[in-house]
Amino acid sequence: MEEAEMAGGSRRTVDSGRGVAWWSESWTLFMKNPGMWLVFGLIVLVGFIVLNFVPLIGGLAAAVLAQVVVGGWVLCARKLDGGESIDVNNLLDIFKDKEKLTPLLVLGVLAAVGSLVIGVVVAVMGGGALFGLMAGAGVRSTGGMMAGAVLGMLAVLVGLAMGFVLGMALWFAAALVTFRGLTPVDALKTSWSASLANVIPFLVYGLIWIVAAVVASIPFMLGWLLLAPLTMLGIYVSYKDIFEGAPTIILAPGQQ
Repeated sequence: MEEAEMAGGSRRTVDSGRGVAWWSESWTLFMKNPGMWLVFGLIVLVGFIVLNFVPLIGGLAAAVLAQVVVGGWVLCARKLDGGESIDVNNLLDIFKDKEKLTPLLVLGVLAAVGSLVIGVVVAVMGGGALFGLMAGAGVRSTGGMMAGAVLGMLAVLVGLAMGFVLGMALWFAAALVTFRGLTPVDALKTSWSASLANVIPFLVYGLIWIVAAVVASIPFMLGWLLLAPLTMLGIYVSYKDIFEGAPTIILAPGQQ
């Protein structure tokens, strides 16, 4: 394992097996108070679903508030990990801390802008692909239809690549703002650099997440009530591992 100095402190590079360990450590932390984590997950999921039904501003508000929720969640994870108890009020504590709330809101705005840019790029490329397919079909041109199909595939690949970059920049960002007081821009840069340095364990973690997401979606999306909390806890345990070099979780009595 290697260590490097970054804005706000040092981070380390971990081996690929940590991508699996983050899941087991998230589960251990989840089992310290599963009922409360499930309540947290239900509150967040219902809240975002309701916001997305609000015309015009609902989706934007959800995108901006997402980073605040992550900040509140990792604070709760820190409290439980340290042996303290948590309740619903702790999830809302982040909204009372203006020193953390303001930069997290700014981070949310930057995340929303990034998502919007990706959406626009994919839409423009996808529109061009659809035009090419329709034009090719209209004149019965195989070449035109193939060009449209290639452009459509390229739009998907570009969207995935841009989404991957944005995801890496955001993964640790809220935790870095919350725990280390980094500015939103510095948090994005630091998260990107740390994620890139640990891309292999993140790919391992991500592949497991994709399988878990498919399984969670099968029973009427009910599995997301579990997967959403575990994903949030995954942010915390991976942050702790890479930035604090302490992957272990304090076990509750009876879990030794």
